[in-house]
Formats: sequence, structure tokens, C-alpha cells
Amino acid sequence: MTKKKIELLAPAGDMEKLKTAIIYGADAVYFGGELFSLRAGAGNLSIEEIREAMDFIHEHNAKGYMTINIYPHNDDIPPLKAYLEKIKDIPIDAFLVSDPGVMTIVKSIIPDAEIHISTQANTTNYMTAAFWVQQMGATRIVAAREMSLEELKEMKKVLPPDTEIEAFVHGAMCMSYSGRCLLSNFMVGRDANRGSCTHPCRWKYSLVEEKRPGEYYPIEEDERGSYIMNSRDLCMLDKLPDLIDAGIYSLKIEGRMKSPFYVATVVSAYRAALDSYLDNPDNYEFQEKWFTELCKASHREFYHGFYYSKPDSSGQNYSSSDYTREYSFIGVVRGFEHDTGLTIVEQRNKFSVGKDIEVFGPRTEYTDEIVREMYDEDNNPIESAPHPQQIIKIKLSKTYPENFILRKKK
Repeated sequence: MTKKKIELLAPAGDMEKLKTAIIYGADAVYFGGELFSLRAGAGNLSIEEIREAMDFIHEHNAKGYMTINIYPHNDDIPPLKAYLEKIKDIPIDAFLVSDPGVMTIVKSIIPDAEIHISTQANTTNYMTAAFWVQQMGATRIVAAREMSLEELKEMKKVLPPDTEIEAFVHGAMCMSYSGRCLLSNFMVGRDANRGSCTHPCRWKYSLVEEKRPGEYYPIEEDERGSYIMNSRDLCMLDKLPDLIDAGIYSLKIEGRMKSPFYVATVVSAYRAALDSYLDNPDNYEFQEKWFTELCKASHREFYHGFYYSKPDSSGQNYSSSDYTREYSFIGVVRGFEHDTGLTIVEQRNKFSVGKDIEVFGPRTEYTDEIVREMYDEDNNPIESAPHPQQIIKIKLSKTYPENFILRKKK
């Protein structure tokens, strides 16, 4: 059997993030529709946008997977069926589902649909994986984050050879087992298992004894309180050979609610490392510059999750729920004026003339630049760009293609 190319799978919370992921090197993206996805706050795509998205994806020889991974109640079933009827003619490459009932409905309305079992289905052993494949016809298993590399190797050996295993390699880790959390529902009435999690695990908590109201007991690491459910972020950038050796076919990046800058930065780093490995596996060496680039996107402290052992206290960040944000996303290249030599930029965060910035793009290393001159759309000179998504023109040392990104250190 011909060995499949390893897939780099990226999040696509909206159309801009979807296109960014593909342009910056993702082999596939996963996205949600306006209904029935477990990231209701991600923006998601309308039916017409899904059509546009799949055209764009296929034009770039990539794949698009749609998430329908909620756990529906009875009153969700009729609208789910009606929704699937509306999208059944769109050439979506696969559907991510977690509920057997949803899977049955998808197959009844779209008989040739390819089914990927979502991580929400809590597949933590080879027997469950075999059930989904042999009894339900799934072609891919998205492994629960709680599985180790050794367990994944066992799973791969048991499953039919053409079954694909997808596993998370980067992003936020849920404090609850495979994302099955009730805190958000209990505290604010927004159900994590129906797409509306408010992430209360990231909030600050103190301990109070019931007969001593107002007396807060010190369980904190410092005076600010304790973030006792605040997991570090997963990062396996430095361990790609181990993941591939374990039989993982699809390397999945978490983050449908993150920014286009995050998507571009993380995809670029993993693309560089993965390409280097695939080009010459026997002589592959991890390069620290890939990790340095990765860290320019917002992140919490990193660790390797459950892949090598069950996390201990070092897997938690007790002092803060804050992200490390050392760089700002300041703009996207939208064109170039050959007569003036000015780069057309869509602004995303304020920056000014004279500032040092970095410009980076797909499959390239970044370039240091200085903003030498700046003009508004009417060619009037300006000193700064303070308005979100303002179109400006700036003088740089060279020409950059469309969709290259501008960033600056804070």
C-alpha cells in the first residue's frame, strides 16, 4: 500500500481564517456551519459561504471537513434534517460527528458522506474505534486528547489499514474529559456540549467555608488567586516524528475562535517542520527557529499533553489564565502600486511611521522592515493608522505578495 502524505489540519472559524489556513499551508481545514457545531462563538459559515469555501479549498487541492458534532436533544432533530437537506449538494469532503443519531441522519440524507468521528465522542480505546469503523462505516477516528502515543500505536494496529487517525497537536486543552464539561451550563446557562462554552475553567477561584462567608482561604499560588483548572496549551511541534511513527495521519491544530494571525503563524510553523521531516525523515533535525516563530502567536505555557504520560501538576498554570502576547497583528498586504512603490495594507491594529515591523508569508521566513512612509486611500500623508481595517499605503524596502502579514513586537 502506498504511504499517504501526512495531513496538516487547521481550524477555520470564518471565511478569512479558512482562506488564511489554506494559503499558509494547511492540507485541510475544519469548519462549522451556523448551526450544530460545538463552536457557536467562532463565527462559522453560512450555506452560501460553505459553497464558496469548498470551491476555494478544492481550487487549492485541499480538503474541507464540516463539524456537526453537537449532542442534540429531540427538538434539534427536525432542524438538523432540514439543514442537511440544504447542504447535501455541496461537495464537503467529510463530516465530523460525535453522536450516533447524527451520524445516522447524515448517512440517510447524504449516503456517500465520509464520516470522521469527532474527539467529542471520547474514543479512548481500540475497541470503540473499531466499532465506529466496522459497524458504523467511519473512515477516520479523531482520538481523544487523553490517549498516549503507545495507545495510539495499539489502536492503529487493530484498525483496518486504510482507517485514518487524527490527533490534536497544538492548542488549548480542556480541563474536562474530552471536552465534556458542565460548568458553563451550570454557571451561565450556556451549554459546552451544544456549542456555547464560556470557558469558566479559565476563571479565578477562591475557597470559602460555608459558615464563614466572605472569608477567602489561601489556595492560591500568589496573591491574585488560583487558576486551578487552567491547563497549559498543547504543543507537539518538536515531536512530529513521534506522532507520525505512532500512525497518526492527520495533525490537528485547535483554535476555530482564534485570529487569522494565530492561524497563519501556527500553520506556518508546523508546515515548515512537517515539510522538513517529510523531505528527509532519516536526517530530520528540529530547528529552534520554528518554535520561536510559533511563539509569536498568543499562547499559554506549553506542554506535551497526555502523549508521553498523564500530566501532573506541571500541566497546569496556577498563577494566571493570561496568554503570552508579545506580538501584535497589525495588517495584511492587499496589493502593490507599481507607479508609487507603495504597499497597500488593510490595517488590523494601530501602528505608526518609523516603527520596526516584521513581514511574513506562506512558506517564507520573516523580513525586518521599517515603516518609512504612510498614506491614506486618497494619498494624503499620515503618521499612524488608528482605524480598524483602514486601507492604507506604506513604503517598505521591497514588494510583498498579497496576503502577507505585518506584525510588530509590543
